[in-house]
Amino acid sequence: MTNAPFSLCVYCGSRHGTRPAYTAAARALGQAIGSRGWQLVYGGGRVGLMGEVADATLAAGGRVVGVIPESLKRLEVGHGGLHELHVVPTMHLRKQMMAERADAFLALPGGIGTLEELYEVWTWRQLGYHDQPIGLLNVEGYYDELLRFMAHTVDQGFLSPVQHGVLQVDTDPQALLLALAALARGSGAPDDYSRV
Repeated sequence: MTNAPFSLCVYCGSRHGTRPAYTAAARALGQAIGSRGWQLVYGGGRVGLMGEVADATLAAGGRVVGVIPESLKRLEVGHGGLHELHVVPTMHLRKQMMAERADAFLALPGGIGTLEELYEVWTWRQLGYHDQPIGLLNVEGYYDELLRFMAHTVDQGFLSPVQHGVLQVDTDPQALLLALAALARGSGAPDDYSRV
């Protein structure tokens, strides 16, 4: 048993998007992470949904680790109030460090960067590079079309039903966090999840 907090890597947009619900979901997720005493690992920015989830986690008492590449530090406005902010030379190192610090992964709404990060950790899971759970918070149906397409990839024989089932999808942040924590317990992650 370890005293390290459960560490959740969150991928999300550096913009707020068009619906207030996206910002509200980022705040609710951060509040839920912090109130459980968990650690947030994320892209290190202060803008968009990234900033919202980080600020809400901090306000609720959680620990926050940011990882940002040098080239994006100014663009994404590196967050100065984190417990740790790692500035790395490349996107590859950013994603590697975030993954190494995570017990589970979760994607909020976002653009192509968020999708790329989600699919990379999902691919790594399929290839056996990790066994951590992966979640998708489907805020107001944002990912409905993507989920339909992923079902299509199964129907067309390009994705196995087992790998399709790896992605945990929910519309409720609290329920999704509970599911990811429960799955992580069986994957070698720390089992001291106080306030889960």
